[in-house]
Amino acid sequence: MSGTSPSTSRTIVTILVGAVFVLAGVSLFQTLLPIRAGIEEFSTKLVGFLGTAYFGGFIAGCLFGPWLVRTVGHIRAFSGVAALTAALTLVFPVWPNIFLWIALRFLSGLTLSIVFMVMESWLNDQSDNHNRGRILSVYIIVANVATMAGQLMVNAADPAAPTLFGVVTILLCLAVVPLSLTPTSEPTPIPTARLELSGLLSISPAGTIGCFLVGAVEGAFWTLGPVFGQLRGMSVFEVTVIMAAFVLGGTLSQWPLGRWSDQVDRRLVLLPTAAGCVGTGLLIALWSPSSFAGVFALAALHGALMVPLYALCLAHANDSIPTEKLVQTSGGLLLIYSIGAAIGPFVAASVMDVAGAGGLFLFISAALGLFALFIAYRLMFGPKRTQSDRSPFAPLVKTSQSVFELEVDDEEPEAPANGGHP
Repeated sequence: MSGTSPSTSRTIVTILVGAVFVLAGVSLFQTLLPIRAGIEEFSTKLVGFLGTAYFGGFIAGCLFGPWLVRTVGHIRAFSGVAALTAALTLVFPVWPNIFLWIALRFLSGLTLSIVFMVMESWLNDQSDNHNRGRILSVYIIVANVATMAGQLMVNAADPAAPTLFGVVTILLCLAVVPLSLTPTSEPTPIPTARLELSGLLSISPAGTIGCFLVGAVEGAFWTLGPVFGQLRGMSVFEVTVIMAAFVLGGTLSQWPLGRWSDQVDRRLVLLPTAAGCVGTGLLIALWSPSSFAGVFALAALHGALMVPLYALCLAHANDSIPTEKLVQTSGGLLLIYSIGAAIGPFVAASVMDVAGAGGLFLFISAALGLFALFIAYRLMFGPKRTQSDRSPFAPLVKTSQSVFELEVDDEEPEAPANGGHP
């Protein structure tokens, strides 16, 4: 990377290589498990519990992870939890018991949140004001490409066989190799995540409520999206392509929507984006295009509208806070997103039990419809926003609170002691 020392560049590349293996493995497993649950004939509601357990574990990891990393160090923490995640993955095909799976999914959510926390804090430790933005951009590209690749890997073998679970394990083990063998100093300790719900609501009601509702719909989608495809009679290949189309659409739309939000009150972007997602959700729930190309296009459009909502909510909230509180606030909002993501799969699964496969997108449309109405209320009766002291939009991955440190510039020596805006 330009302006970066050779040793730092090697470390950054090594971390990104490890991230590719982790993200591809996680994405493969995330799509594979609901498909396998359908093969095992587990009910939709029980599959929803798998998503609830995963995001519940993710919350626990966000709270427990910083202590673990401070106690044993980044390299030991990463190697230990990655190895544990790999071992847990192999248990799923050996004992296909839904209650065991729920417990294992909680544990894997906990361990994976620590895996991401270590990688992202390590990236932040290797970055400075000159390369931090480029590193964040490259990491987002790597995350999206690896996610789509992992989803498509489901087609490499029969989901009913244990082969793909073994592939996930291999990918997680390969991630340990470059990171554990990198000659680098131990990064700085990870700050403890704090959840101050009342404070966040007072800072940005729309951003906070938005993060919760977007978490609910995304948690439901990632958990039950493959189940929706199966119930609609799609093949495994079609299910994976549809899931990848969702990510592709969101990848292509984040920058245009983000740049638009930099020019106006971000709520004026959030409102039509959420409302558009309500429309595409209802179309998916109530209408089945005759061609697969139509299904693909509709999924990509839905992803293009839904994926950027979290980053837009976060940017809207960050517009209201001083720079020195960006990481703490963003970390709190990530935990709120995760709470929503833990609740969403269970509620959506209950709706699907009543309304069938389309119930997933009826739930998504209802949740984002409420969000759109709340934004409209805030625009009419809430305080007006100005363009002053606005932070530029940045696309984000929803992996750990450590990723937010990549957004914030290091404090310059001449900066004021009270940490005002640059």
